[in-house]
This record gives sequence, structure tokens and C-alpha cells, in this order.
Amino acid sequence: MRLVAVDGPSGSGKTTFAADLAVELGAAVVSTDDFATWDEPVSWWPRLVEGVLAPLSAGRPGRYVRTEWTDGRPGPGAVITVEVPEILIVEGVSAGRRSVEHLLSALVWCEVPDPAERLARAVARDGEPARKPLVEWQAFELGWFAVDGTVQRADYRRVNALGSSHNGHA
Repeated sequence: MRLVAVDGPSGSGKTTFAADLAVELGAAVVSTDDFATWDEPVSWWPRLVEGVLAPLSAGRPGRYVRTEWTDGRPGPGAVITVEVPEILIVEGVSAGRRSVEHLLSALVWCEVPDPAERLARAVARDGEPARKPLVEWQAFELGWFAVDGTVQRADYRRVNALGSSHNGHA
């Protein structure tokens, strides 16, 4: 199984890009949004490894309980089964984290450079009640990406600015 990570700040188009790439490659997609919560922005990673990455690399289907949001609160949702794919795309904030770098076939960085535009896009997606936690999330992301060095390790960069996009090698 080949593993591709699509990473970058919230509101940068990762989910859309990953879905398009999955269609093009015939790949399966797992989103970090299915694991992360406001209180656990990245510490949920062992659940992804134990439930999805380890079983798939052993040739077995993966399973996990998706985080679902009701009235702005996360809770356990549906059980998701991931059949063994030829290519798995993990998309979302921290998908390309340094600890998984040795497993990746490719790391794609998606970014909208303007934080205000990213916030507007994320609020449009998640609703006005999510604005305050999204502002805090953006501050967290800034620190996370600086420490993890994600953008510097990316194989490819996709920069979206004001609705346009540019694809290029990092």
C-alpha cells in the first residue's frame, strides 16, 4: 500500500484536493477530521495508526469510530471500515506529520496564504458558531506546522489564492 498525505492549514482546500486526487488515482481517503477535536487537535494519532494504518499495512481492513459533531460538540459517530487500498490518502491538519514521514510515498502541502481568507472559508464550511474555536485552531496550526516542519518536507505544494490555484513542486 502506498500512503499519500495531504496536509496544510484549515480552510486551504485539502479535502477537495484529496477527493479529486482519490478519483484520479483510484485511492481511498481517510480524513483527520474523523479523529480530531478542538481539545485533541493532534493527540488522536495513535487511533489512526492502530485502527487504520497498522491493519492496512498488514493487508487487513482498518476500522475506526468517526468523530461526528452535533451542535458544535464532538462525539462518537459511525464505525468506518477501510478496505485495503493500493493507495491511501490521509488528508487534514497533521496528516503529513514527521512521525509518519518514513511511510509516505508523497506529501502534498495545500495552502491559502491569507489567514483571514482561510478563516472565512472555514467559517463558511463549519458555520458561524465555529468562528472562535477556528481562530484558536489557526493559532495552534501555526505552532504545529512550525515545529513539525511540514511545509519544508512537502514533495508538492498547492497554493490557492483568491479562488485560483497553482500546482508546483516544493
